[in-house]
Amino acid sequence: MVRPAACLFDLDGLLLDTEPLHARAWREAAAHFGLELSAAQLLQLRGRRRLDCAEQVRDWIGGASNHDSGAANGDPPSIEALLAVRQPIAEALLVHAQPMAGAPELVRRCAELTIPMALATSSSRAAVALKAAPHPWLELITIRVHGDDPELRAGKPAPDPFLLAAARLGVPPGECWAFEDSPAGAKAADAAGCLLHVLPPPGETCADYPPGALCLRSLHEVAKSL
Repeated sequence: MVRPAACLFDLDGLLLDTEPLHARAWREAAAHFGLELSAAQLLQLRGRRRLDCAEQVRDWIGGASNHDSGAANGDPPSIEALLAVRQPIAEALLVHAQPMAGAPELVRRCAELTIPMALATSSSRAAVALKAAPHPWLELITIRVHGDDPELRAGKPAPDPFLLAAARLGVPPGECWAFEDSPAGAKAADAAGCLLHVLPPPGETCADYPPGALCLRSLHEVAKSL
């Protein structure tokens, strides 16, 4: 088979099983301010940067307060106040995140074949360090674009994270395979021109992602095919 010139990986929900933990943290933080987040709202947060998510949740809290539909604390909280509640919850949960099936094998296989790799994640540098600490295999991915990267102009669903990751590897985006699990991340990789591989969470199908995405059942199948 034709191998990729490089592989660009998302982190949350793709290499590490963090998405349910992130969802729980946002749900509990929103509930602290009187809003119960729906499954559809939580889906909108997946794959996006922390501050982008916080601004969205703050808007929802404000909207609920204005319409007397659940938020009972008057004006919405500041971003800082919302994150002050959310971050301790998230940090306590995320240190226990486990690898997604096939993720260590795929990363190690790329390293064996000397396929360049980069991380294109919405998580901040500090958050990645927290989540990755129990997983030495992630150290094989040395090129990283974080959500708070000073060179990153816009987060997912904008293509910037993948364009920047490809540029740092010195590989054209169109020759890269991008691996994603979230709608926002998939839109970003597709817009960057990468060959998109999608690992849908349980209950979702590739019909929910950009046309032409290669739908995966697990990362094992890619590791075995390389």
